[in-house]
Amino acid sequence: MTTLRYVDHLRDLVGEVDVLFSDIWGVVHNGVAAFPEACAALRTARDQGRTVVMITNAPRPADSVQRQLRQFGVPDDCYDAIVSSGDLTRNYVADHPGQSVFWLGPQRDNSIYRGLDTVLTPLDQADYIICTGPFDDETECAEDYRGMMEQALARRLTLVCANPDIVVERGDRLIYCAGAIAELYREIGGEVIFYGKPHLPIYQRAAAIAESLRGAPTSPARVLAIGDSVRTDLIGAQSYGIDCLFVTRGIHAEDFNGTGTLSPAAAQQLFGEPPLALTRDLRW
Repeated sequence: MTTLRYVDHLRDLVGEVDVLFSDIWGVVHNGVAAFPEACAALRTARDQGRTVVMITNAPRPADSVQRQLRQFGVPDDCYDAIVSSGDLTRNYVADHPGQSVFWLGPQRDNSIYRGLDTVLTPLDQADYIICTGPFDDETECAEDYRGMMEQALARRLTLVCANPDIVVERGDRLIYCAGAIAELYREIGGEVIFYGKPHLPIYQRAAAIAESLRGAPTSPARVLAIGDSVRTDLIGAQSYGIDCLFVTRGIHAEDFNGTGTLSPAAAQQLFGEPPLALTRDLRW
C-alpha cells in the first residue's frame, strides 16, 4: 500500500534541511502571476539560513528567467540563484562551434542564443535541432510536428530539448512544451538530448551553485526538492537521491479531483514511489 503524508506548511519539513531546490512554474507562479504565499515561504526559509536554488526547465538563460519572474511579481529575495535548462542548452551550442542549427520554438525564447555564434538554418540544412517549444504554444501540440519530425529522422538529426516539460500551466490552461515534441521524436526513433529536469545535469549544476554559496557541499539528506510534476520534479529528485515535497495544485490538479488527497490505489498509479510529502499550495 502506498502511504502518503500530507502537510499544510513547509516549516513542517525543513527542520533538518539546508538547501531547497524549488521548481518555479506551478509552484511560485502560474504563468500569469506570482503565488504570494509561496514566495513568502521561500523567503522565510532563506531568512532562517537556508539556501534556495530555483530549478527550471525554462528554455532561456537564468537572467531572462529572473526578468520574467519580476514581471509576474516574484521578488528577488525569495531565492539565491536560478538554474535553467536554457543555460545547459547554451553550453551544448557553445561546445559545437561551426555547426548549423534548426530552431524550433517561439520567438520569445531567442535569448537562448544571446552572445553565441549560432548559425540558424532551415531544417534541410541543419546539423542538429534545438527545440524550445512549439512555434505557437497557444494553439499547437506535438502532433502538429509529426511531419517535421519525420523529415528530421530521415536526416538522422539530433534534437536537443531545451525544456523537457510536456505541459505547463498558463493561468487556468495547460499548454504544450518542447518535451512533448521531443518525446514524439524519440518515439519515432529520433535521437534526443534532454537538458533540465528530471535529468541529472541540472541537479548537479544546482548542487554546485549551492556549494559555492554555502562554502561547503550539502548532504543529499539535507536537500529538499519542491515541485508539481511527477515526470520532472518527483522523478528527477528521486533519481538524484533527494526528498521531494509535491505541490498538488499544479499540473496534476485533476488527479486530485479538487480534494488534494488520493486513495492508496490512485497514489500508486500516479506516483509509484511517493514523495516525502504532499501539499496543496506552498506556504510557510
